[in-house]
Amino acid sequence: MAETETQRLILASASRARAAVLRQAGLSIEQVPAAVDEEEVKRALRADGSPATHVAETLADLKAQHVSRRHGGAFVIGADQMLECNGVWFDKPADRDHARAHLMALRGTTHELITAVAVVRDGARLWHHAATAHLTMRPFSDTFIERYLAEVGEDACRSVGAYQLEGLGAQLFAKVDGDFFTILGLPLFPLLDFLRGHGIVDE
Repeated sequence: MAETETQRLILASASRARAAVLRQAGLSIEQVPAAVDEEEVKRALRADGSPATHVAETLADLKAQHVSRRHGGAFVIGADQMLECNGVWFDKPADRDHARAHLMALRGTTHELITAVAVVRDGARLWHHAATAHLTMRPFSDTFIERYLAEVGEDACRSVGAYQLEGLGAQLFAKVDGDFFTILGLPLFPLLDFLRGHGIVDE
């Protein structure tokens, strides 16, 4: 299928993991990070009593809307992920010390990883979807945490929860219930179904 202006596909994110998921599925995408103050949005929605799912959906939509305003005709994908454990929201760790604290808080518990995705074109949201995975970390030792952080380095700060399930982070877990792509940060199968319906992916 020849690409036209109306078939441009933009990922409103700097995420390497999300871009890799889309490209490995055969999609031609552009990456345009969205300048959205995520922390301010989270604070406001938390103050309003919004659940984590609503926060993820709101941020996914805002990111796509922000990029869509500057790229007329393109299909813009926005995505966001929230990690909630016992009522506490976890963000990407700022540094190694924060990553260590996150892992200590999450070990031996089950947390929810909520991923939302929205597609916007010319400022109009055409579609959105949210999915939740439940992940149980094993009760690993402090020594394991230090070895893990030494091995993964800065990658521990690139994702919420300080792990990438597709890599060494798999060793942190005892059980995972949920779609693998949802955990990676993009519910791929529902998204592909939407894109097929709009002629971006062949039937």
